[in-house]
Amino acid sequence: MNPEDPFRLDNEVALITGGGTGIGLGIALCMVKAGARVVIAGRRREQLALACAELGPQSSFVVHDITRLDEAGELASAAKREMQSPVTILVNNAGSHLKRPAVDTTPEEFHAVLNTHVIAAHALTRALIPGMIERAHGSILFISSMAAFMGVPEIVAYSAAKSAYFGMVATLSAELAPKGVRVNAIAPGWIFSEMTRNALEGDPVRKARIFTRIQMGRMGQPEDIGRAAVYLASPAAAYVSGVTLPVDGGATVGF
Repeated sequence: MNPEDPFRLDNEVALITGGGTGIGLGIALCMVKAGARVVIAGRRREQLALACAELGPQSSFVVHDITRLDEAGELASAAKREMQSPVTILVNNAGSHLKRPAVDTTPEEFHAVLNTHVIAAHALTRALIPGMIERAHGSILFISSMAAFMGVPEIVAYSAAKSAYFGMVATLSAELAPKGVRVNAIAPGWIFSEMTRNALEGDPVRKARIFTRIQMGRMGQPEDIGRAAVYLASPAAAYVSGVTLPVDGGATVGF
């Protein structure tokens, strides 16, 4: 740890799923600026390559579909090969969005959302836990959502998936914090991203209602989440584990 700047991530290797765009890319940019080497993972090679061109020489990418649960260990190994060093920070960010009334959401659709956000995140976390325990050093982050705190219509599967992180973070922290591995989550509010645009497209009433809810009167930027992620992964948060940090401009407590 740099005693003069405990927010630095020098000598850390971060693996960020869904790191090619939006919040994932914002987290990657902030972690690189803080000194970390970053591996981003996703399904679109072209997008990942563009992101790495923006991130610079401290970055690399792995094309991977996290829903292939039996290949989670291969992603962990590939990230280690890319950086010639084990992963010390995991950011479970990859996800999918389904906007549909609960009555119209099929079991298959519900399961697909849970599989991406919850089951796949657990599989990758499970693959990296042994190495982190062996080194008595690691930070695991889950990107939740303010939809886990408040009722947002037409996203029942997404809300359920993001709410599941509360229990996962608490339990993982109870198991791992005594072994030197901290586990936390961030709950973003409305952030400018491709997923947000898709959710609000063609729904001006919903968009107007959103802006009346945000106390700060604006949407956030991916880097707002990135800076929170740097804090939680850094020595500055050495005594923080098992929490979910809202980063939402005051939306979840808005009037």
